[in-house]
Amino acid sequence: MKLILKWLCSAAALLAVAHIYPGVVVTSFTAALIAAAVLGALNTVVRPLLVLLTLPVTLVTLGLFLFVINALMFWAAASLLSGLDVRGFGAALIGSVIYSVLQLAIEFVLERLFFKK
Repeated sequence: MKLILKWLCSAAALLAVAHIYPGVVVTSFTAALIAAAVLGALNTVVRPLLVLLTLPVTLVTLGLFLFVINALMFWAAASLLSGLDVRGFGAALIGSVIYSVLQLAIEFVLERLFFKK
């Protein structure tokens, strides 16, 4: 149940990013659902490999290079899908930061909702 709710909230977060920032366009809620699934898959499979491969650069930049990796994941998802459009790397960077902040809020709320003591 938590996974489905997180997926739906992630799709809503993508729609919110598109509403907040004009450099990101999501055509429909169905496209947002597919994009949220693709982003989740990319962040689960590809992102850890990129983080490992770019560890020296990440250490030198004191972790700021992780923003670039997040933007690349966001941009890669947009290039794989037709319902998600990101207008350039700068838009991917800003969109991924907004999406990450929204994902943090979603995680916080879902943890409070499902693991009340």
